[in-house]
Order: sequence, then structure tokens, then C-alpha cells
Amino acid sequence: MYDVMAVGNALVDHEYLLSDAQLQQTGLEKGNMSLASLEEQSTLLNYLVDAKIDPSKQAGGGSAANTMFAFASLGGKAFYGCRVGDDAQGEFYLKDLHQSGVATSSQSIEPNGVTGSCVVAVTPDAERTMQTYLGTSSEICEANINFDALTQSEWLYLEGYLAMSESVLPAMTKLRQQAGINDVKIAVSFADPAVVKFAKEGLDQMIGNGVAVIFCNSEEAKLFTGKKQLKSAARALTSVCQTAVVTDGANGAVIATINDGTVELIEVATPNVTEVIDTNGAGDNYAGAFLYAMSQKYTLPECGRLASAVASQVIQQMGPRLEASQYKDIARNILAV
Repeated sequence: MYDVMAVGNALVDHEYLLSDAQLQQTGLEKGNMSLASLEEQSTLLNYLVDAKIDPSKQAGGGSAANTMFAFASLGGKAFYGCRVGDDAQGEFYLKDLHQSGVATSSQSIEPNGVTGSCVVAVTPDAERTMQTYLGTSSEICEANINFDALTQSEWLYLEGYLAMSESVLPAMTKLRQQAGINDVKIAVSFADPAVVKFAKEGLDQMIGNGVAVIFCNSEEAKLFTGKKQLKSAARALTSVCQTAVVTDGANGAVIATINDGTVELIEVATPNVTEVIDTNGAGDNYAGAFLYAMSQKYTLPECGRLASAVASQVIQQMGPRLEASQYKDIARNILAV
């Protein structure tokens, strides 16, 4: 039995520290994720080599994988459906998940595939800009997904980046159908403003007639709803979900939830942070901690406080994940467990 089954892209992250001038030289749009071919990513990596910029960290990544890493590290039972190549990076990726307590399936391994990778550029303001070569992950399909794990789960978690992969959309339909038949609640993360801008149709298909929870940041919420104010956007999202969790960095988060037919807004403050080092993975970890607390039947304000505390720690260090002991320490402080 699992608390949650997630489906998402499998990417090995390669983080680099760049100045704003160096980032501008790459042609990447600051703060956004862009998809690239293997040739385009090779061009970027060659630029970094020529500029004598070495990677600061290599780690397993992918939005939903980061979320499941946080979920499992806090004590939840998680299963991850993805697609990697039968190569060194794929082996590294799955081993990394297993060591964190996240279960996977051999269905995730594509014998002739190349494991996807993501170049994460972190500028002095701690903003992360990503260029992603999806590799074999772009072809994730029904054959890579263990539907038995879904029937054993309480939650199904889907990352918005999947909306950019046409091959997975039929599987999304089957996942939603199976979730409905087995009373599995669905949570969707918008993942990145680029998803809402360029893959809205796929995102709408992923949400279907509505889901239990949507995770997004303020920019994504405003893009999706067309609303200019954060609270208005959060409220509008409840037309397609029971609960919308909208983060806004240091300004905190707004949770909009339908309670007895009316929309209730809950505000959660962000802990004070002295120095922001790297925002990569902050939203993923927020969703993982929030979903963990929900799965353990904590109140929405408690879910928000745990999620904010975890995300606030993530942005104070390099990389998209904490050590397992850090997650547990935060949970003890916030939830008194």
C-alpha cells in the first residue's frame, strides 16, 4: 500500500552558478524552464565548459520526483512512475530514489533510451533557470506506468510538465479513470509558468472535470485564471479543484478551499529567511510536505506551515532536496511528531 503514486519526468539535474551576464549569454529566459534537443543542450554545456563554469552539484531531479523525495523523507509511502534509459544516469537516478524510500518499477527502464537531464542555472538572486533535455522521458507512456500501484494508493500526484509530452496524455486519461474507480484523490502541480503558457490544453486535459488539489505559484495561478490578484486567482482555481494551494515566495501562501459550498481562504506566512541561496525545488518540496501532512490528516493550516518550513530550508542551500534528517527535524518542530 502507498500513500501516494506520482508520475513525472525523470531527469538528472546539473546545477551551475552563473552571473546574470553569463545567463544572458545562454539566451535562456530567466526564471523559466525551456525544452531543448540533445544538440541544443550540448551547445549550452560547451558554453559552460568554455566559460570555465563547473557544475556545483549533480542530483536526481524532476519536479514530481523531488516532491516524492520530500514526501518519503517525511515518512510517507511513495511510488514513482517515470521513464529512464538503461544507462549510467538512469541507474544513478533510480538508485537515488530507492535510497530515499521511494518505490519504482522495472517498467520505468527503457532499454534503448537516453536518460533525460536538466541544466539548472542559479543566479546571485537565487533564481533558477532551467534548460531540459527530456531524453527518453519525453516518450513516457502507458507501458511505463504501474497501474497496480495506483489502485494501492490514496493519492495520485501529477506534475504539470507532463502536459508537454503528447505520448503520456492517453495514459493521463486512463490514470484519471482508474483513480475515479478506486476512489484515489488526484493532486496536480502546474510546475512552471511555461507549462501554463505553452501547454494549457494538455494541462486542462490533466485536470479533466476537476481534481482534489492544485499546487502552483502566484504567476502560474494568474496565468491560468486570467486574474490579476493573488487571492482572486486562488479563489478562481476552485472551479477546477477542491483545494488550491498558491505560493508567493516570501509573501507566504494562500490556500483556497471549498467548505460547505463556499470558498474559504487561508493565509500561511513564510518563515523569515536570512539568505536565499537557491530556489530550485522549493515548489516541489512545498507540494511534497503539504501532501504528506494531508495524507496524515493534518489541518490545512498545519499542512501549509509544514510546507512553508520545508521550502524555506530548501532555498537556503544548493540543490532541490534536503537530507532526510532535515525533513524529519522540521516535521518534529512543526507537527510535534
